[in-house]
Amino acid sequence: MKSDELFETACGLMPGGVNSPVRACRRVGATPRFIASARGSHITDVDGIEYVDYVCSWGPAILGHAHPAVVEAVREAARDGLTFGAPTPREVEMAALLRELVPSLETSRMVCSGTEAVMSAVRAARGFTGRDDVVKFADCYHGHSDGMLVKAGSGALTGAEPDSAGVPADYARHTLVAPYNDIEAVERIFAAHGSDIAAVVVEPVAANAGVILPKPGFLEALREITSRHGALLIFDEVITGFRLALGGAQEYYGVTPDLSTFGKIVGGGMPAAVYGGRADVMRTVAPEGPVYQAGTLAGNPLATAAGLATLRLLKADPDIYARLAAKGERLARGLREVFGARAEVPQVGSLLSVSFRDDPDVTFARWWRLLLSRGIYAAPSRFEAMFISDAHTDDDIDLVIEAAKEFR
Repeated sequence: MKSDELFETACGLMPGGVNSPVRACRRVGATPRFIASARGSHITDVDGIEYVDYVCSWGPAILGHAHPAVVEAVREAARDGLTFGAPTPREVEMAALLRELVPSLETSRMVCSGTEAVMSAVRAARGFTGRDDVVKFADCYHGHSDGMLVKAGSGALTGAEPDSAGVPADYARHTLVAPYNDIEAVERIFAAHGSDIAAVVVEPVAANAGVILPKPGFLEALREITSRHGALLIFDEVITGFRLALGGAQEYYGVTPDLSTFGKIVGGGMPAAVYGGRADVMRTVAPEGPVYQAGTLAGNPLATAAGLATLRLLKADPDIYARLAAKGERLARGLREVFGARAEVPQVGSLLSVSFRDDPDVTFARWWRLLLSRGIYAAPSRFEAMFISDAHTDDDIDLVIEAAKEFR
């Protein structure tokens, strides 16, 4: 197969043969499919095999792949040039639209990836508060910047240990880690370190350890604790932004953070992300303030064109989030009925995951391979979410449920 040949060649040219680790499909005992094209809810690999896609490029393809309006917006922008390294009108339009859709984004700045967005938001929080420590949660992923690649230390009170080679322990000690949904642990951390904590950064819905929904009151408690201690609350909405609601998880759950990060959908499939929030905090960012952050390709005209087209289509369709949620509920309900106590299927809106109770790694690998054999493309890791787009049909969803009925 061409995919196998390409992967063999790639392994001699790139670490693990891929440009992002999970794509190597090692967790599921397979070699990756190399994708040639995508339309709507389907992707096609280089061998001409078509799949119903539940990865959706890890979230941004909320309208479906290659939506004509988004593609045309990128073509039009490309005709005028690919990059300028200078301000463009679309950047201003993007900032204005973001503030309209997400009122907490009083001021925002574009970057090129979710990792950059979180890294920059944390730096702004430290610069604004004059404090060094940051609290994160064990089940949340915030990109691969040094301070976010850590795991909990003893009792989650003694700092953290690097979760990746190449991260200095002296740097990681400024990241304090609590279990997700555990407010008592957060209270203990603040009791011990409150005057040193610049911010709490959290995925309002954890989506990189399977989908984990916040317990009632969890996000509200984080808002209260950070305000009480003079720390900032940062919502990492790289995944949840514009997927759960037009105003993101903060609209969906009714909790307003001080800073937010957005990615995936905000670029409409192009490499773009945003961080922003309270104007007084963002005024610390250069050139207005002493917190330095820059990027040659930030606000790239192709990325802003794709992002603006996507966000405007979402804004113009008042029923889209109800449709997406109905599809998510249909798939989750069908899988729960088939699997019963064998698996957990958490779901919110168009996000869901399948977590098998017995021998989860091996069982998920067999499940993934069955899906692939039935023409269904899912994330090759049990820790990743399934994403549903507006282009997915009832038949697409039923295909997964029928596969579940075959699974032994």
